[in-house]
Amino acid sequence: MNEANKPILIVDDEPQIRKLLTVTLQAHQYATEEAATGEEGLQLASSVCPDLIILDLGLPDMTGMEVLNRIRSWSDVPIIVLTAKDREEDKIAALDNGADDYVTKPFAMGELVARIRVALRHAQQSVTDPILRIGELVLDLEQRIVEMKGERMKLTPTEYDLLRILAINAGKVVTQRQLLKQVWGDNHNPSDNHYIRVYIGHLRKKLEEDTTQPKWIITEPGIGYRLLDSHRFS
Repeated sequence: MNEANKPILIVDDEPQIRKLLTVTLQAHQYATEEAATGEEGLQLASSVCPDLIILDLGLPDMTGMEVLNRIRSWSDVPIIVLTAKDREEDKIAALDNGADDYVTKPFAMGELVARIRVALRHAQQSVTDPILRIGELVLDLEQRIVEMKGERMKLTPTEYDLLRILAINAGKVVTQRQLLKQVWGDNHNPSDNHYIRVYIGHLRKKLEEDTTQPKWIITEPGIGYRLLDSHRFS
């Protein structure tokens, strides 16, 4: 699979970070473009049409969140947010506004490259395929059937809806707010997060061999949940 047809756009005001990202990504056979400001990033996003954007939230001329919102108004290009802020609110806001993932500075390059691969693969998935296969987990979205290791799982409608959303977004963080809206609808109460914890607990009992060390549904503390898709590509 050729993942370097178009460049990865790096939008960050720190020259050292841009150089580190450029050298590392080019070593992994990705082409790159660089922008030091939000305005330059917006111009390159529209002119070079990158396959993915790495976006720093702390930019000199505008906030990274503003850049994210403006790009999302016309493009669904995968965007991974870099932030020196470790506040849950910043991560949740970025994800709820359309970011595909986030990485907190300082970050491990291996982790970032892995996140990039997941985002690119997710963007290339066919949304018309009714069958999702993630390792030994199979979801038939048309028939609402779930199998693990060839055996059908018995799920309640709510458990299925939660698993379906996590599976469609495998490898990505899904925030609690997104889960509440997509499963319980627009009339949900933000304080209903405990319902998610209860149902995730039920799912883990049915999915995991050891619920104390989950390998499928991972908690992103204070933010949401991620269904690991390493099973799919192992």
